[in-house]
Amino acid sequence: MSKAQFIEMLQQEGYPEPVGVLREPNGHLDDHTHPFEVKALVLEGEIDLIIQGLTKTYRPGNIFHLGLEEVHAETYGPQGVHYLAARKQ
Repeated sequence: MSKAQFIEMLQQEGYPEPVGVLREPNGHLDDHTHPFEVKALVLEGEIDLIIQGLTKTYRPGNIFHLGLEEVHAETYGPQGVHYLAARKQ
């Protein structure tokens, strides 16, 4: 999905304007939650999300969604990851 398509989808679904997020190469975050729902579009690099023991990899053009307070862990690829994230309360 393109950036323009992603932003249009967010508007249709009532999400605010997305913000850019950069994560370091080969970094990680252990299990955690967020006090919001999030939809994100990967622009560069890759991110693995681990939810309920299952790992899914997202690369440029992929969208990921995390529900409110959804427990997850994250790992970032050798180039790190850059994504656009929109958070909805």
